[in-house]
Order: sequence, then C-alpha cells, then structure tokens
Amino acid sequence: MSERPSGPVVVAVVGPTASGKSDLGVDLALALGGEVVNADAMQLYRGMDIGTAKLARAERRGVPHHLLDVLDVSQEASVAAYQRQATDVVEALLAAGRTPVLVGGSGLYVRAALDVLEIPPTDPEVRGRWEDRLFADGPAALHAVLALRDPAAAAAILPSNGRRVVRALEVVELTGRPFTAALPRAEYVRPTVQVGLTVPHGVLDARIDERVDRMWAAGLVAEVERLADAGLRQGRTASRALGYAQVLRSLAGECTDDEAREQTARATRRFARRQEAWFRRDTRIVRLPFDAPDLVGRALAAVAAATPQAPGPVDRAPLSRLPREHGAGTA
Repeated sequence: MSERPSGPVVVAVVGPTASGKSDLGVDLALALGGEVVNADAMQLYRGMDIGTAKLARAERRGVPHHLLDVLDVSQEASVAAYQRQATDVVEALLAAGRTPVLVGGSGLYVRAALDVLEIPPTDPEVRGRWEDRLFADGPAALHAVLALRDPAAAAAILPSNGRRVVRALEVVELTGRPFTAALPRAEYVRPTVQVGLTVPHGVLDARIDERVDRMWAAGLVAEVERLADAGLRQGRTASRALGYAQVLRSLAGECTDDEAREQTARATRRFARRQEAWFRRDTRIVRLPFDAPDLVGRALAAVAAATPQAPGPVDRAPLSRLPREHGAGTA
C-alpha cells in the first residue's frame, strides 16, 4: 500500500453519475482512516434514497458519512448553506486527524467545499419580484433586462433558462457587481487531491440504463409516492431531481410509467455528459479509469504524492453549462 501523506490532505472523488464514486470513496476512507463527506446535492434529502443511489448502511462498511439526510424534501438546497456545513465537517475531521473524503458529482458543490468561492447573497423579496416578472413576461424578456445590466452573464446564460436569469438579476441587484464575479477561483482552501473516474460513453450509458432499471425494481415509484405526501411537489430543488421529476409526472397522469423510466434514463445520460464537461475543465483532477484493477492503489498513490498546490488552470464555466439537473440548488 502507498504511504500516507505527511500532512492532512482533503481527498475528493468526482466524476459522472454511475461511475462508481461511492464505492471508491468508502475504499479510500477505510485505507486512509477517513470519513466520507457527501457532495451530491440530492443525497442531502431525507428519504431520497433509491433515486439518488444513496449507499445503504451496510454498503458504507462502517465508514461514517456526513451531510446525508440533512434536508426535508420541501426545503430548497443551497450551495451557500452546503459550503458552511461542509467547511465545518472538513475542519472538524482534519482537527481530529481524520481524512475527509468528499464524494459526489454535483460540480458546484464540490468546488464550494474545496475552492475559494464567495457565495453571493440572496434575498427572498428581491428574488420573488424577479420571479413574478419571469412569470408575467417570460424568460426572453427577462434575459433582455439582464443583457442591459450584465452583458457577460447574458451572453453565458441561455435565454430559456429563466431560473438562472432570475438568480443573475438578483445577484446584480444585491451586490452591484456582475454575476460572473461570483464564479469560483481555481484555488484550494486547504491541501487537496481530486480523483476523477472516467468511463467510456458507451459503457457509461449502459451503466446508467441498468441503474435506472434497478431503481424501478427497488421501488422508486413507491418512494416518490411517500415523498409526495411529505411535500416533494412543493420542494423547488428536490422535485426537479432526476427520476423523481419523471415519476411525479407519471403519477399526475402526464406520461406512462414506461415513458417516465425512459425519460429518466435519457435525462440522466445528458446530465452525465454535462458532469464530464464540468470536471474535464479542472486539470488538477487525477483521472483514473473506473474499471482499473488497481484503482484503489492508484488513487492512494495520488493521495500519497499530494502536496499543497497552487491554483491550476480551470475554466470559468459559462453559466448555461453548469450541471444543474440532478446536482444543483440555489447558489
């Protein structure tokens, strides 16, 4: 086994959905004397187990997992709140001599936990006013307003992405600065090594299809029915989660169960491509094939070689390309 690094290092396991991140995270935590910190926005929710592929307790193999099941489905996920919680957990683990192993595919949440990132403020009254205008005038009209107030943000956000346009206008109004000024810098807050799992597209698509089939067989529809009674439909973030949104439409009679299953698989494949694009831009990530026979050993070698890193080249992602469908809440 590779030697452990001499100083405390935060480890992150990232990559697209269905690439095997959760299992590798547990392997690394066991090898490093660490604990897992969730970085999947939808696994923050209590009861959203099957559709998010949340590891069962037995599958965690005794490794403590943090930031799972911390929100009700009626609550809105927030990158700002997650950043505060993740920072507290990571600092406590480091202080106790434990290795934090961040695991997840929600790109902005990962960056919020690892990098220097100033989360812009939010104000329900200001946001509500812009949302009212969005409902009344439509996203194209609001996008035209954004083009006048923040041309760079307007160029990066699709005119059809009303939710993102509203957030940009809210930030500009509250801060007086461009929305793009809030994007993360490629600068680790503390010594970190990121391991990214890569999967050939054909293989990844097949794994996603198999996962969706397993979710239906495991009772995803019944899980959504239970959560609907607990306020899932009212949850601005949780109700949009992959699988859950499609089943909700099926339960409402808007599509058949088979159509919901196919729509879930198709949307998940699209989401996985966006995740790949997001993580590909970060050249600090040590990329390893998901099926390498010595995967754990290679990941441990990357951790052993870790030293405090200076900022590396990471593109500032155009806001329209952020992977938001499964792993995103409000910034």
